[in-house]
Amino acid sequence: MADSGKMKLSFPIIGMHCASCAKLIEKKLKRVPGVSNVWVNYGNEQATVEAIKNLDQKTIEKAVHEAGYKALMQKENGSLEEVNNLKEKENQKGLRDLRFKVIIAAILSLLVFIGSFPQWFSGVFGFLGLKFVFDLLSNGYFLLLVTGLVQFWAGKGFYQATLSGLKNKTVSMDTLIVIGTSAAYFYSFLTTLIPGILVKLDIPIVMYFDTSSIIIALILLGRYLEGKAKAHTSDAIKKLLGLQPKTARVLRDIKSGQYLTATIDHQKYEEVELAIEEVKEGYLLRVRSGEKIPVDGKIVSGESHVDESMVTGEPIPSKKEKGDLVVGGTLNKNGTFLFLATRVGEETMLANIVRMVSEAQGSKAPVSLLVDKVSSYFIPIVLLLSLLTFIIWFAFVGFGPAFGAMITVLVIACPCALGLATPTAIMVGVGRGADLGILIKDAQSLEIAGKVKTVIFDKTGTLTQGKPTVSDFMVLAKTSFKAKELLSISSSLEVGSDHPLAQSILDYAKEKHSASQKIDKFETISGKGVVGYLGKQKYFLGNKTLASENKISLNEVKDILNKMEGDGKTVVLLTDRKKLLAIFAITDVLKDEAGEVVSRLKNEGKKVFMITGDNQRTAEIIAKKAGIDNVLAQVLPEEKAERVNKYRKDGTKVAFVGDGINDAPALASADVGVAIGSGTDIAIESSSITLLGKNLRGILSAFDLSRKTVQIVKQNLFWAFGYNTILIPVAMGILYPFWKISLSPEIAALAMAASSITVVGNSLRLKKMTINK
Repeated sequence: MADSGKMKLSFPIIGMHCASCAKLIEKKLKRVPGVSNVWVNYGNEQATVEAIKNLDQKTIEKAVHEAGYKALMQKENGSLEEVNNLKEKENQKGLRDLRFKVIIAAILSLLVFIGSFPQWFSGVFGFLGLKFVFDLLSNGYFLLLVTGLVQFWAGKGFYQATLSGLKNKTVSMDTLIVIGTSAAYFYSFLTTLIPGILVKLDIPIVMYFDTSSIIIALILLGRYLEGKAKAHTSDAIKKLLGLQPKTARVLRDIKSGQYLTATIDHQKYEEVELAIEEVKEGYLLRVRSGEKIPVDGKIVSGESHVDESMVTGEPIPSKKEKGDLVVGGTLNKNGTFLFLATRVGEETMLANIVRMVSEAQGSKAPVSLLVDKVSSYFIPIVLLLSLLTFIIWFAFVGFGPAFGAMITVLVIACPCALGLATPTAIMVGVGRGADLGILIKDAQSLEIAGKVKTVIFDKTGTLTQGKPTVSDFMVLAKTSFKAKELLSISSSLEVGSDHPLAQSILDYAKEKHSASQKIDKFETISGKGVVGYLGKQKYFLGNKTLASENKISLNEVKDILNKMEGDGKTVVLLTDRKKLLAIFAITDVLKDEAGEVVSRLKNEGKKVFMITGDNQRTAEIIAKKAGIDNVLAQVLPEEKAERVNKYRKDGTKVAFVGDGINDAPALASADVGVAIGSGTDIAIESSSITLLGKNLRGILSAFDLSRKTVQIVKQNLFWAFGYNTILIPVAMGILYPFWKISLSPEIAALAMAASSITVVGNSLRLKKMTINK
């Protein structure tokens, strides 16, 4: 259970350039009094903060600003959509500004490059009669000025991030770029202004203007392309937000001008369009054929078929009629209906899905801990290696090659690829899950789901349709009660019960026109049934265990009960203090796809269990139909979590699949809790994965999505670690003694940019991969 004295905030951060930026912000936010935990995800530029409830959000904004970045906090009564729109605008503006800098830096760098190599270009310009132009381009002072524009205007962000990091006693990728390019620029600066002094000191006269300007231009180009690619990793959020209609058709009383909140009988009303933000809980709304449903609600009149595929992933429209719930953002296919708004604004299912997807995309997978640990040592090690490179090259080859090799090492090292490897894959994986109707709560759940070896299914509402019906109702011959009276007693007891079987008895009593009565001293006996007083008489309604505990003899009906249970029916007994009064036989049809899903799970090498409170015989009948060999019967709700933990003891990854309130502890105890979306809010809240539809095939999709996401993460990490492991030694010159192979700083900058783009591009492949259904 969450600490009631704490709050959890998730918000975008603008201005991060690499994984080290994320670490810097984490470090800064952790120093804020009242903050207990912080996660900053470079991949989706999102921060998550756990803090005391009364912490002023402005304190968090200020801390982020002092670190050199911008936090976009959700305002009071504001929506997540507003924050995402603001983030989108900021990112688009940032990309436009970056594109402009890339273009200008590229043009200026080209001029510097031409002016830096007279042996290549002077003849060409002379042939064209433009020798005076080349004389200008190759002038040292011109190169100093133009390169300065690239270094300090286009590269201003690198210096700002470096200074911010130094203030907070940390270094980042920007630090490496600043050291490398500044060394090249200022050495060339001295060569241009005081060449005589350098000659006297026996320091070579070499200009590296082309090196510093081209490096900055290439790195900016890489960041621009990376930003463009990363924009697509958040497509799932944009798609979900796009489902929300902007207006709603609300009914208003013509005479009073008040919006209707109940019946419209004998009232003259008009339909008016309101902005979605103005719709309040309890308003009466109309939806016509072909329109999107604006908010969550309950139908009060009319009927239709609603396409819920954009939320649940199920392609077949659901029939909706009076009393049924509808979800905002889904599409009314035909017919018109009136419904009462039950959830609006940030309380709708769509808003909650967006929030959970956003938080999941910002969460960290366990594998990220290893990457974070490596990244924290990465930049200091690179700085030492660059210094070592300079010393070795200077000792054996000379200053010029040593200086170039040092800059190459600084530039080629890429913590960015490491920082992007996991979060970009997680972002795309979580987003793909949302497209498939699979809501994943956090990165850890996504990573672990593919490793599950044992799957435990709850029976009622999970393997079965969850709509049990009374197939038999038997009144005992010895009782003086009539059938209708016993039905009335039974339905009266079930009114206060939240058990899935209770509704079937209530529906049956209603069908037989039997009215409920007031029950006193009502009590639920977990896993057994209910008890209550009608007048002075005490009645019990429940399973055979409850009857036996009250010393009710069942010998006379033993054969009848055995036959009912043999047919896979659940038996519910009505008794008073002394005798059995009536028997209900309740059946719940197995879901069509249950057998196929179980079979495919077993083919994947997973052990499959069914857990239920039913007796062993009834449970085995249902399990056999589903193809399940392992049955856990007569398990009380509080014992379900114990059974889950039993199978986890040896380290086996266990998934529990359920939908009811009594499944919540087991869902929370499992390595992966999978809630069926048609279930209760508490079950969904306790789970780590929610199937928004009712189809069990979503479990197969969730497991397959997990496997493929982890596969992408491993590929990304292999590339990122491999890139740095191989190219840093090459940049240091390990191949030079054998084959005279070395890298120039310009090639290093290009390779560094390419590594980040490759990782993001590989993660985006998840969007197109085939996921098992």
